[in-house]
Amino acid sequence: MKMILCAGALAALCVDAAAADGAAINVYGLLDVAVVRETGGSGGDVTKITSGVGGGSRLGFKGREELGNGLAALFLLESGFQADTGVQGQGGLLFGRQAYVGLQGGFGTLTAGRQYTPQYLTVVLADPFGSGYAGDTKNLMAPTGNSASRMDNSLKYVSPVSGGVSAELVYGAGEVSGDSTASRQFGGALDYNAGPLHARLGYHYRNNDTATVKNLGSAKNTVLAAVYDFGVVKAHAAYGVNKGLNSSLLRNTANPYGRPGTPVASSDSRDVLLGATIPSGPHTWMVSWIHKDDRGALDQDASQYALGYRYALSRRTELYSAIAHIVNRHGASYTVGSAIEGGTGNGAVDLGIRHAF
Repeated sequence: MKMILCAGALAALCVDAAAADGAAINVYGLLDVAVVRETGGSGGDVTKITSGVGGGSRLGFKGREELGNGLAALFLLESGFQADTGVQGQGGLLFGRQAYVGLQGGFGTLTAGRQYTPQYLTVVLADPFGSGYAGDTKNLMAPTGNSASRMDNSLKYVSPVSGGVSAELVYGAGEVSGDSTASRQFGGALDYNAGPLHARLGYHYRNNDTATVKNLGSAKNTVLAAVYDFGVVKAHAAYGVNKGLNSSLLRNTANPYGRPGTPVASSDSRDVLLGATIPSGPHTWMVSWIHKDDRGALDQDASQYALGYRYALSRRTELYSAIAHIVNRHGASYTVGSAIEGGTGNGAVDLGIRHAF
């Protein structure tokens, strides 16, 4: 809570400084709290009042300064927290959601800091649940968890849009002395957004070596995603290929089903998503089916079925409900979580409210 108060004080100082030199500073945020019923875990069913179900609760500051000749400086600082308890999110990082600074101009946008990977943003595009609620793609599709969706120590370039086409490239330094390849990451995406079709092809590479442990190989994730807007319904689809150690992390590694041994994550899998978003005035229905095809010796496949509903009370406030169930096969250990939490069993029901400011 002290960190959040410090962040608020920082925002006040930033706004005062901005007023002095004419830079544009915006303070924004999201509060998301829900009642969640999780079922199917070995510890029994559990009912929680928890934060970050549809989207992680956050407080953010973003700014832009025009430098002349079409060039601008920009920054973004975004802090995640749990609205049900007030504690800091992302392992206690002050700005764990995002933290970057950069330049934007006719050449595109170049930023440096802690940022989302292009491959993760490709998965989010395909998800009718927007990487949140009980139907979150992170329950089954790679990447899973915050460690795979964000990159530290990264440089990211986003090209200008031409004919609906743009590109993203990112590089994250491993920062291991004497070894330039250990822990490094890189990736990219090609994006097409014109008319009713929005499609992305994303790729991410992560070296698993550390300063002390070597020869662990790498994780490689490729995903093709598309959304087509028919007007009365949006159709969603994605296909992903995941290869290597840590290419498809489990959200809950604490043996949630009480089976003998330790849960094993797949190191060779294919992901398929089919879904739809059905808007009607203030009402929005969401539905998806996700299948994890494990190509390893254990053949631990899984399928998730999800249904959700959002009701917009205003432009900034909505009520929501979602339900999802995972069918695990051959000892698979996938759990139904939400935007922030990994879940404790193979089923969950959410009922919540979120407010953006």
